[in-house]
Amino acid sequence: MLTGLFIVSLMVFAYMLYVLIKPEKF
Repeated sequence: MLTGLFIVSLMVFAYMLYVLIKPEKF
């Protein structure tokens, strides 16, 4: 499903942003 893939992409993008904002947790 395209919707599922879109949601997964958003989750991955949000996770990358979180890592960039808080590199100390990495």
